[in-house]
Amino acid sequence: MIQIAPSILSADFGRISEEIAAVHEAGADWVHLDVMDGHFVPNLTFGPPLVARMEKPKGLVFDAHLMVTDPDPLIEGFAQAGCHRLTVHAEAPIHLHRTLSVVRSHGMQAGVSLNPATPVSALDWVLEEVELVLLMSVNPGFGGQRYIPQVTGKIRELADILAERGLAIPIQVDGGINTETIGEAAGAGATVFVAGTAVFGEPDYRAAISALRERAEAAVKPRRKDLG
Repeated sequence: MIQIAPSILSADFGRISEEIAAVHEAGADWVHLDVMDGHFVPNLTFGPPLVARMEKPKGLVFDAHLMVTDPDPLIEGFAQAGCHRLTVHAEAPIHLHRTLSVVRSHGMQAGVSLNPATPVSALDWVLEEVELVLLMSVNPGFGGQRYIPQVTGKIRELADILAERGLAIPIQVDGGINTETIGEAAGAGATVFVAGTAVFGEPDYRAAISALRERAEAAVKPRRKDLG
């Protein structure tokens, strides 16, 4: 099932709860929270206090993506703030397996993310410990970047590994997703798509989300047929 997750990094923070409600009503499945610390990436965004103040429409998944050097001290705060999923980077924590266990111990689903240059093999020992894998299709830190086409091969490689292991783990893609690139990522095996300017940069959120979903679904159908 295709999931569209608008990133609030591109929303109007002066009326953030209204923006979240608007994309929910427009058909968004998740809302993506890009958390940056100014160390792991060159930008700085927000933490648990702001997320706690956001109104959370029923049925909308709050998906926190921690682009931070030391995620462990933040995990409890995001759980208390009402997040359903929390993703950490494989490149960040010293003890990745333990960090993922801590995420799950706080009642959230655990995700793991890879930067574009990090090989899929970095996930070999933790795939059974997560409910989501996020592949960055830009170098993290800023919105509005162009999709890195080499990541499509990584999506396909990961999808094949998951199929071989019998793991039904969604592959999420974040970076440069729009109506021109989403089909390529979906055709390779991704099912969850983070979109910032492709949603919040458009005047009609419902039309933007519908267009993304339609392009992704059209690309997934031929892949399913090919897989038999």
